[in-house]
Amino acid sequence: MTIALTDKNTLRETARKNVDQGAVTEGYDADRQEVLRLLNDSLATELVCVLRYKRHYYMAKGVKAHVAAEEFLEHAGQEAEHADKLAERIVQLGGEPDFNPDSLSSRSHAEYKPGSNLKEMVYEDLVAERIAIDSYREIIQYIGDKDPTSRRLFEEILAQEEEHADDMADILEGL
Repeated sequence: MTIALTDKNTLRETARKNVDQGAVTEGYDADRQEVLRLLNDSLATELVCVLRYKRHYYMAKGVKAHVAAEEFLEHAGQEAEHADKLAERIVQLGGEPDFNPDSLSSRSHAEYKPGSNLKEMVYEDLVAERIAIDSYREIIQYIGDKDPTSRRLFEEILAQEEEHADDMADILEGL
């Protein structure tokens, strides 16, 4: 199957139309409003995860707490990086990242469950990572080939969430 490429003159002419749309060209096939909603809900998820991991870092106590606390802190930083990348993508698509603290937990895929001891903290972090894995996998399938840049972003985040889940499962097994 041969795909016909657009000639360069047509590409140049088309690029000059709707230039105020920034990175969103006529070739963007996804439902932009829905993708923006998915990105903003994922942003909320990452921010809630940052907060939960930070709390767990500061609240970890016990003989085995040091290893878990270091993972909590590392994961908090990585979740914050995910949030930054999601916010950047939202802006690229002409949207506004929603950092409203009043609606974070209702928009987040994962819950904010603080846990009262180290084992509960690790358990809740593992549950949250598993939720992120399934929700991001579904988003990737939904986006498909309609928005390759957003899909790749979610794929990168998904890979790291799977690593986080593996880390939490290992720690939980040792508790």
